[in-house]
Amino acid sequence: MHDLTILYQLAVIFGIAVVVVVLLGRIGLPSIAGLIVAGVLVGPNGLRLVEDVTVVEALAEVGVVLLLFTIGLEFSLERLRRIWRLVTIGGGIQVALTVGAVCAAAVAWGYSWRPGLFFGFLAALSSTAIVLRALTERDETDAPHGRMIVGILIFQDLCVVPMMLIVPMLAAGAAASPAAVFTTLGKAAFMVLAVAGGAWLVVPRLLAIVAAERKRDLFVLTVLLICLGTAWLTSLAGLSLALGAFLAGIVLAGSGYGHQAMSDVLPFRDSFASLFFVSVGMLLDLRILGEEPLAVAGLFLAILVGKFLLATLAALVMRFPVRVAVLTGVGLAQVGEFSFVLAQTGASAGLMSAVESRLFLAATVLSMLVTPVLVRLGPHFTAGMHWMNPLERVFGTRGADEGGPDVQGMRDHVVIAGFGLGGQTLAKSLKSSGIPYAILELNPATVDRFRAEDEPIFYGDVSSQEVLNHMNCAQARELVLMISDLAAARRAIAAVRQCAPEQHITIRTRYFEDVGELKRIGADDVVVEEFENAVELMARVLRRFDTPRNVIAARIAEARHSRADLVRPLQIPRRRLGHLHELLEEVKVESYLLDAEHWAVERTCREIDLRHATGASVVALKRNGKIVPSPSPDERLLAGDVVYLIGDQQAVTLAMETLERGIATAPEADGHGEAPAEIKPAEE
Repeated sequence: MHDLTILYQLAVIFGIAVVVVVLLGRIGLPSIAGLIVAGVLVGPNGLRLVEDVTVVEALAEVGVVLLLFTIGLEFSLERLRRIWRLVTIGGGIQVALTVGAVCAAAVAWGYSWRPGLFFGFLAALSSTAIVLRALTERDETDAPHGRMIVGILIFQDLCVVPMMLIVPMLAAGAAASPAAVFTTLGKAAFMVLAVAGGAWLVVPRLLAIVAAERKRDLFVLTVLLICLGTAWLTSLAGLSLALGAFLAGIVLAGSGYGHQAMSDVLPFRDSFASLFFVSVGMLLDLRILGEEPLAVAGLFLAILVGKFLLATLAALVMRFPVRVAVLTGVGLAQVGEFSFVLAQTGASAGLMSAVESRLFLAATVLSMLVTPVLVRLGPHFTAGMHWMNPLERVFGTRGADEGGPDVQGMRDHVVIAGFGLGGQTLAKSLKSSGIPYAILELNPATVDRFRAEDEPIFYGDVSSQEVLNHMNCAQARELVLMISDLAAARRAIAAVRQCAPEQHITIRTRYFEDVGELKRIGADDVVVEEFENAVELMARVLRRFDTPRNVIAARIAEARHSRADLVRPLQIPRRRLGHLHELLEEVKVESYLLDAEHWAVERTCREIDLRHATGASVVALKRNGKIVPSPSPDERLLAGDVVYLIGDQQAVTLAMETLERGIATAPEADGHGEAPAEIKPAEE
């Protein structure tokens, strides 16, 4: 009967959760908010459909462990190394400011410093599970504010141990020697290092043995063992289970089996993590809202506004722009799940009364409930905050003019916003082609690293008019947006259209659903990762079946033509020869640079006979910077010439192959047995 009761409770929870999430989703609320509301409804303080929350809380704790484990899988030691300043300095500033401010406010309210310090501990922690879930859903964990938030959350989790040790000492009459405190902390630190080091040595070998068996169920069990086992071992040191799971995910991510582990664990994570958010809603006692509405509202607003301001201040002290600082404050404005555990310890020690505990619990759950909504609306809040820009100067925020070469004299250059892998690849190609460029980046570590390599990189927010003016954006040929923050990209497009209405803007986005809006607000070219990945996969699969290269090119052309309404403008005005890459879709005009080893070099246009061989025609040459329109049949092609070809996609592709390899030369595979999926020469 007990087992049936558990199944009944889970069925009720999932049933109500599905209905509530769907209904709230219709009005634009995120799923996390719907799950919390569902918990309020089914819990012992709501409709009492589920009164025994013990089993739900146990399963919810597993959900938090799996959630942090998968977040760790998406990290790596290298990525963690890049944000160490945010973890140690940023997290330290946020926790110290919050604890100090809350303690001072409590003392001013009439409390002694002991409960005041305890209240500071409670307020300093934010919800790792809710915030990371919200950032992951919006694909913002690697955005500047996402990195800042993740770094602070990691530091907060590390602070749980010393806080748990200190809370009993704050009780009236309690005393403990500093030596005992440091000994306990030392043991905990040693335990963490031992577990992480042991996992680093054991996990790759264990997974190699298990993977060799080629049994998926065995692999899944092993991954869960690593996750739960590492979390349990770190809990022996007094650390949170979630932090142990996060460490396990990082170790597994570096083993080579991270992607498979992620795909296997995701279904478990989503199910159990949903139970966690439901369990949070179950904790809310609705009666306290009727008994003490003003007290709950006041505490809720104090938490939300106070933590927002303090986290924003911490980001400003770290010299982040106002927009990044504000989004950091929005993300950390709630109280976390580990504060519940801390509150129970403090209540047992007499630092919090029963009424205060209920008030704190209600305000905390409400802050968690609104967090997903605030994270979603946060980018809209920052759109009108230019009046706060003077704060950047007050806090010494790094500007675009800090170090680096002078770009004021640049003309016809490319401005690259975002210097991840895509930005670095583009910059390398531009440098090889002799095209000037300047880079904007919001990660200070990236700026320092590449400035040391003499890259023209600057620290600045591309959505800022001041920064765009400093980059001489009005005189640039192109702006390329390669940032992961889509809201910032939208604001950047609007800012560019104000200072340079005719500027050509190319932007990268992940999904087709964003293309229409980006073009509507002013983007000229939108590169969709989702589509480009599909094209690359299609080309590789066809190549595996020995499909001729020209047939692959035709299939690629068909795929692009079928999506022309999304990836290209519907109407393109006629351009001069210098802008051939923007001609009408049906007639492709491409440029091709001849190298000394190419087959066509030292041959005449008559000898090559591209029109007869491929269907494409040579409409012009560019030699020594000068255009030679309609070259004669006896014109001999030279190394360094740029040949302009006209024809349909397939004809132009074949013509470029002919110029490189010759009419009778079949395409050769690369060193891996594959030919490139598509020729894309540099455009003039």
